Amino acid sequence: MKVTKALEPLVPIWQQLLPGRLTGLSMALLKATALEIAILAGHIALYPTGITPERRSPTRATTLPDGTAQLPATPDPPVVLLHGFIDNRSVFVLLRRNLVQHGRQRVESLNYSPLTRDIRTGAELLARHIEEICERTGSPQVDIVGHSLGGLIARYYVQRLSGDLRVRTLVTLGTPHSGTRVLPLANAHPIVRQLRPGSEVLEELAEPAPGCRTRFFCFWSDLDALMDEPETARIDHPDLMAQNIQVMGIGHLALPVHPAVAAGIRQALDAEHPEVEVARPAGGLTVA
Repeated sequence: MKVTKALEPLVPIWQQLLPGRLTGLSMALLKATALEIAILAGHIALYPTGITPERRSPTRATTLPDGTAQLPATPDPPVVLLHGFIDNRSVFVLLRRNLVQHGRQRVESLNYSPLTRDIRTGAELLARHIEEICERTGSPQVDIVGHSLGGLIARYYVQRLSGDLRVRTLVTLGTPHSGTRVLPLANAHPIVRQLRPGSEVLEELAEPAPGCRTRFFCFWSDLDALMDEPETARIDHPDLMAQNIQVMGIGHLALPVHPAVAAGIRQALDAEHPEVEVARPAGGLTVA
């Protein structure tokens, strides 16, 4: 994604200091960094609002007098939003609003503890939440949007805990599917070690997954500073129905916030068949 509206007055200065291609890259990085800082500031302000669990509305399908189950108000499965490492549901404030405005009436955000030490444990907790949501809403399936670590927890649930029976579509945003080497000082945290290339958890996810029913849409950014390399946020697995969507010009924190990415997420959730591709311009999704 290319962000072209920020810091335009600096363009002539950078063009004088740096040659052609390097100028473009530096400007894109500068703009993406400025956007990341602005988003981080806003997220810090909103973070306290997402610490407590979300209130659940009693939306489970009721039974009519003749014994016929009441159909859900919408044919779309509920959308479950799952945040990343040391984060909470407040990261999805804008995305949730966007989904609701475009007709997704059943959207829920889940929190998992920042003290979670194992991706497998997080996946087991997610499995219990999904069963509760399906029971309460009367829907046999859900769609999941996972940011960063949240996407990996959801993928483990789908691949290793038979979650493909419940998850129709999994959208991941900046998720280190192949592992990432950034923040080496964070290795003291067990779950960070599981994000490293070659970890036991990632080796499990690389194992065969024949017959997996879930569709995967993976949004990855060329300027995602938490992915090393950026392509690690792609899924390359022969048994998975996965479509990788490159996002150009924004960073890690912008992925669950930017309206252009939200539009791509809506399109992915609306795809009715595994063979349907999310339409995108050649070269990736670009924000102008």
